[in-house]
Amino acid sequence: MNIIEKIIGSLDDKREWKALEARAKALPSEYRNAYDAIKKYLYTSGGLTDWKDISRIFGGILDLLEECAVEGKKVTDFTGEDVAAFCDELVKDSKTWQEKYRAKLNNTIGR
Repeated sequence: MNIIEKIIGSLDDKREWKALEARAKALPSEYRNAYDAIKKYLYTSGGLTDWKDISRIFGGILDLLEECAVEGKKVTDFTGEDVAAFCDELVKDSKTWQEKYRAKLNNTIGR
């Protein structure tokens, strides 16, 4: 790992994120707006801490949205009416920032 990657993180991860975002921009507007709303919800409701989880979850969401767009289905046909519950289910096994900070607080106070 070179000095730049030590400072800003893996360049491969950044390239992969840019590729995911390019896929999202290629979606029809209804699906792109849904992707952006889901992304905002996932980041503001605790945020994911691991790049592999981020890549897997957002890649899967894009796969489903692309499939819906091809088949002409509504976004809620694959998420269900409660989109927040769908998102929560996606990240239920992933570590979030909230959990990371809770553990840090408990460890600090517990000393």
